[in-house]
Amino acid sequence: MKVVDRNLSSGSAVEAGRTQETQRASSTTGSAGTAQPSNGDRVEFSNTLGSLARAMTAFSASHASKVQSLAAQYQSGSYHPDSAATSRAMVAHALTPGDE
Repeated sequence: MKVVDRNLSSGSAVEAGRTQETQRASSTTGSAGTAQPSNGDRVEFSNTLGSLARAMTAFSASHASKVQSLAAQYQSGSYHPDSAATSRAMVAHALTPGDE
């Protein structure tokens, strides 16, 4: 199963969803302070998810910057890759157990 959440790029979106859920839970509590039973499924995300989303956003920006720099070098003719280093890295990656 694949879950796509377009809000992962922003930690504040996760926090906003949590705030809304908290408000809904508060409005469903009875006068004795106990929560009414829920008829639907419930999903909770930890703070780790927000941290992961921020890290992935930073990585994506860094990666895009590197790709843009390499593209500029290639277009100007100043990019000269080390084919021996590239081939060694490809073989090492292929022989590493657990990598796909």
